[in-house]
Amino acid sequence: MSLHAISPSEIAPDIDRDAAGAIRVVSIPAGHPYVRSVTSASSVSVMPDPLPDGAPEGQWWPPVALDAEWIRAHSADADILHIHFGTESLTHDELVASLNAAHAAGWPIVFTVHDLVHPQLTDQRDYERQLDVLVPAADALLTLTHGAAAEIKRRWARPARVVAHPSLLSESLVESSLFAPADDADEVPDDSAVPFRIGMHLKDLRSNVDATAMVEALGAGLEVVVAAGIDAVAEVHLHHTVRDDVARDRVRALCAASDRITLVEHGRFTDDELIAELATLDVCVLPYGYGTHSGWLELCWDLAVPVVVPAVGFYAEQHIDDSVASFTAEPSGESLAHAVLTIAESPGATRAASAERELEMGRRREERFAQDDAVAAEHALIYRALLSERRS
Repeated sequence: MSLHAISPSEIAPDIDRDAAGAIRVVSIPAGHPYVRSVTSASSVSVMPDPLPDGAPEGQWWPPVALDAEWIRAHSADADILHIHFGTESLTHDELVASLNAAHAAGWPIVFTVHDLVHPQLTDQRDYERQLDVLVPAADALLTLTHGAAAEIKRRWARPARVVAHPSLLSESLVESSLFAPADDADEVPDDSAVPFRIGMHLKDLRSNVDATAMVEALGAGLEVVVAAGIDAVAEVHLHHTVRDDVARDRVRALCAASDRITLVEHGRFTDDELIAELATLDVCVLPYGYGTHSGWLELCWDLAVPVVVPAVGFYAEQHIDDSVASFTAEPSGESLAHAVLTIAESPGATRAASAERELEMGRRREERFAQDDAVAAEHALIYRALLSERRS
């Protein structure tokens, strides 16, 4: 059976473990919310991440399970190698050796192309060489958007199956007190009396965060939005510890020059703190100068927080609805302002703390849970098809 001939109608809710045997997967990484979701079918068993020497519990990088010697030593313990991300820890030759060892062990290789451009790297040349090894070597390719699949087809003449990104909110979290109605829930705020709140999270200024250009565009764009009749304010979030001190100083100066931007410097948020902060926004602006896909966008979508995304990569394809709009980071802020105004005026976008937001979040939660089950079943079916082809 050709893997790419599988149709959605063939995807069963699950595959019986007793009848078919558990599919043992080495995932790079294993301990990540995305991976846990897509491998949650009962017929799939994922080996835990081996702990690197000297690493604290829970750290998976650099990925020990992508070492050729480790693969040879554990060849009888697994059936499939599925690579998501983390390969930048290896040299080109180490990666080639690992992929060869996996195939020698009889493991089909699945590669989900999350990143066509690596968000943690400035110089992309080594990562591009890795893609030139990974994409041709994989027995099955997955990715998250049709645009990324088309780019993979153009660059390597290989088809990639498009699978939806899973939810980043667990069922236990959305049922927790974090989303419980407040005591004064009957007192619905008057949106017209509350400033339209825009958030931009720069975090620790990783390589693909174009902090200066994005904050400059935000400051100028706010003036355009206000002139259009919307009382808008913005918060820019920045970690205490950053990778670029010069960019941090520029961000501080740009924020200080605007009476509508508040700069908030803080430590890394816990998951609950991040979710609680995002839920207060009327729109979140992603500050990326380059990239492919965004987990941050997915978390905002889960929370029914509208998102304004840069017109790079395939961010705008992750959710094609009226709660996502794209912009270019020009100094005039016109493009960013247009995107914010498009969101503010769209019927599907919701304001923070509104009944509409709560309803939309509930609707999306139901959609996600059903979708996540289907995606996990799809992964199990892909694994099973590859193993069937290997044995035939």
